[in-house]
Amino acid sequence: MIQHRPNLDWMLKDLAESVPQTRHVIVLSADGLRMGAHGTDTDTADRLAAACAGLQSLAGAVAVELPHSDGKMRMVVIELDGGFFYLMAAGAGAYLAVLTDEGVDAGLIGARMRDLVARIGQHLTSPPRHDGPAA
Repeated sequence: MIQHRPNLDWMLKDLAESVPQTRHVIVLSADGLRMGAHGTDTDTADRLAAACAGLQSLAGAVAVELPHSDGKMRMVVIELDGGFFYLMAAGAGAYLAVLTDEGVDAGLIGARMRDLVARIGQHLTSPPRHDGPAA
């Protein structure tokens, strides 16, 4: 069964335009499929989404080593040469990823990402896919 996903691109555009030096904003499923994007071409968004799936998996593997952790990744921040990468859980099976220039206001981008997730989190949820015909 094909499910209709709402077009999230305009909401991602709002996030990108409200925080100077934001380059790419992507919503992806836990298995690395792009669900929405702003500020990037399709190929780049797809590559970033695929890489994010691996990153959230690694973060979850590390999280289980904490005594009271449920093993779920909430947010990953990576400082890169020339910028920052943010990956935030955005609902069951969905993630919000943002790539910025190095001069970005880290507090502002984090707050705007949390606001976006809180505002539209139910739209960002990606239900698990099942192989084979529907029963």
